[in-house]
Amino acid sequence: MRWLYPILANRSILKLLLVINIAGTIYGYYWYGWQLKNTPTLFLPFVPDSPTASLFFCLALVAFLWGKNWPIIEALAIVTLFKYGIWAVVMNLFVMVVQGGLEWQGYMLIFSHFAMAVEGVLYAPFYRIKWWHLIVTAIWTLHNDIIDYVFFMMPSYQMLNKYIPEIGYFTFWLSIASIGIAYYFALRPNRFKLEI
Repeated sequence: MRWLYPILANRSILKLLLVINIAGTIYGYYWYGWQLKNTPTLFLPFVPDSPTASLFFCLALVAFLWGKNWPIIEALAIVTLFKYGIWAVVMNLFVMVVQGGLEWQGYMLIFSHFAMAVEGVLYAPFYRIKWWHLIVTAIWTLHNDIIDYVFFMMPSYQMLNKYIPEIGYFTFWLSIASIGIAYYFALRPNRFKLEI
């Protein structure tokens, strides 16, 4: 895999990824538009999970292009990209099981969100995260779960409404796993590190 990292550090690749992620972020906020209209102002930052995750990654890419690291953004990016990337894949597969099939948008969401999870982890050797960055990110992530499943501000999949307790339980443990992934790839001693 180490052959891949000079490619990932290439400025043209970084710019291409930035453009793709900006487009995905804009589409993501558009996708949430109807739900955001019905969301109390207090909860607005916690509803559009996936586009906010890709926004964090966009900011991390901008920092890389400027020859900088923004570690708190990097921590938020890896945890939320992995969490909401995998979450959306699982939820869309669950919809497919419940409904007996998916429309083309569902398959597009599976592909794009899996790519989110992968890119967050692939860039981990370039992150410069410290413990406090991960702690703040863990608080943000678990607090988001409370907003979603205590105040019911989670992304709306109406066909899955009767499974909300199970989905909430799964999401909590996915949050813990995502924090663990961030620790393993971006914080632990003797991890693989690279410079952009």
